[in-house]
Amino acid sequence: MSPLALGFVRVVEGVNRRVGRMALYLLFVLAGVLAWSVIAKAFFRPALWTQEMAQFTMIAYVVLGGAYSLMGGAHVRMDLLYSRWSARTRAAVDCVTVFALIVFLGVILWGGIESTIYALEIGERSRTVWRPYMAPIKIVICLGTFLMLLQSLAFLIRDIATLRGTPIPEAQS
Repeated sequence: MSPLALGFVRVVEGVNRRVGRMALYLLFVLAGVLAWSVIAKAFFRPALWTQEMAQFTMIAYVVLGGAYSLMGGAHVRMDLLYSRWSARTRAAVDCVTVFALIVFLGVILWGGIESTIYALEIGERSRTVWRPYMAPIKIVICLGTFLMLLQSLAFLIRDIATLRGTPIPEAQS
């Protein structure tokens, strides 16, 4: 495998590992927002921003952690036959499924970028009472989708290397 392809895989997986581990801390932010919501409702005036902020935080957690989860194999997979196949057969099948994933993520990213540009151009805001700008969360969604797309390309490179007989070893955490 070429040093450029190997470098791409290492950089993408390194970035996704760091972003995924940082996204983990968004659960604490989410817990804080929800705790404040409960306290405010019990003792003060209910805060207008807590529900939507909790939603935005959860979206950021899921989307930014998606590539890390994908990299770690934490997504659901039908494993009736897959685990019995040789590494080369799995790589060949994965090339097809990863290509489909790349196409899907490309379409999602394209639509997300168009939606983000629109939100930035018109200053799109939520229709709730709090009325936050929508562009920041749309940018986060596009970033997370882009990271998943890069991780899918890294998977494709790994699968091609396996098919060629030179598998790329997993990086140490």
